[in-house]
Amino acid sequence: METQNTIRNPYTQQIFFALLLCATLGLAPFAPEPHLFGKLRWIMGGGNGMQLIDYWDLFMHGAPFLFLFYTIFKFITFKKK
Repeated sequence: METQNTIRNPYTQQIFFALLLCATLGLAPFAPEPHLFGKLRWIMGGGNGMQLIDYWDLFMHGAPFLFLFYTIFKFITFKKK
């Protein structure tokens, strides 16, 4: 049996983990609408009445998506040595 000298991209598993985070933490609570969408809609409407805790909440629900975009970028730009 021959062994192959293939180099796996180390970011493959991180992409699946980031997708899991986005599906659970990023979109929670699921009903009546994901919290992230409500906050983004609120900001697009001018953000009237938003407090610091609302921006923190937006960051916490958006962080899994930022991690996903970062991981996809690292996956695409990965160079084999």
